[in-house]
Amino acid sequence: MHFTSAFLALTAAVLPFVSAAPAITTAARAKRADSDLLVFKFADLLEQLESAFYEQALGKFKDADFVAAGFTNPTIPIEQFLAIQKDEATHSVVLQAALKSFGAQPITNCKFKFDSALTDVATMAATARVVENVGVTAYLGGATLLTDPVLLTAAGSILTVEARHSTILNVLSSTGTAVPSPFDFAFTPSEVLALAGGFIDGPCETGIPANVALAVTNTGGIGPGTKLTFDSTAFAGKDTSTFFCQMLVGGLGTALPFPFNECVVPSDLNGPVAIFITSDGQPLVNNVRDRDTVKQVAGPALAFIDTVPQSIGALARTNLGAPVLKTSTTTITPEQASTILSSASSTASAPAPTSTGGAAALSATANQTTGPSKDAAINVLGWSNTA
Repeated sequence: MHFTSAFLALTAAVLPFVSAAPAITTAARAKRADSDLLVFKFADLLEQLESAFYEQALGKFKDADFVAAGFTNPTIPIEQFLAIQKDEATHSVVLQAALKSFGAQPITNCKFKFDSALTDVATMAATARVVENVGVTAYLGGATLLTDPVLLTAAGSILTVEARHSTILNVLSSTGTAVPSPFDFAFTPSEVLALAGGFIDGPCETGIPANVALAVTNTGGIGPGTKLTFDSTAFAGKDTSTFFCQMLVGGLGTALPFPFNECVVPSDLNGPVAIFITSDGQPLVNNVRDRDTVKQVAGPALAFIDTVPQSIGALARTNLGAPVLKTSTTTITPEQASTILSSASSTASAPAPTSTGGAAALSATANQTTGPSKDAAINVLGWSNTA
């Protein structure tokens, strides 16, 4: 029923373009259809990619793999990934139905590969954040190309769902902020392909030229103070010292430019950051209509700078860098049990500390019985933070 109702709802939103379109000339209709069809075909291709990504991931990883990645209960992430995959598949079905109703054919001959992203659950979950954020930027950027308000509304109804996906994936990361910024940024279709193209296997004719892909080559985590390093086929035979890296974030009117060899992450960033390599340091504007495409050498790449983790993330996934509490048990004889009970009874009947000891005496006693040992390990009632 969920699939059916979603299909009917969005189909009802896009079909009025055909059944209730205003009377216009054939030339005007053709001109409008060109850009509208381009956006819907490209959106459908991205939905196919997203659906295939989750389908392959869920087919490969088992409960134990999610536990090994730090998820306290594997049902939590699996449930969310299943729901997201169904959404993406539904989006594709409806977009293709809309295209066919326009007399156009969707792009269905592209194949996808995710080998590098499916090495383990941690890598898959991190890649999912990128995939969903790319979906948000693609729909947001594509809005400028749509000429029909009904189609714009239909695309917007998908955009909001992609944003919800991004939020839940930020939570599942355990390191990210659920909603890291009041604003998002948008990509052009060519910029989207710089990111999505790496997952396309073989020929895939989109009718859109792709930006040259950009890879961030740093190993380990990226955070404030990290000096970024890059690789791209666009650098071949070029003097990269003349280039600039530019960081684009939601809410700022322009990107933050830095010399190529001094591309250091600022301290006040949090959340997704789009990184471009440009031929000069003139800041790129934060809108797809006016952004200079000529000076873009490579990119964007997309990185998550997680500086404000939230408590909600710990509900689903443990902080893998924190000590893991372990329990220990010891089997005792009935005689030993009787001795322990007798000792406990004696302790309970002992007089309370006198005022000469006061709080200091109580604190000293507590530190002796439950405080850290000499190696800083904490042992309380059989629980230990030591490995």
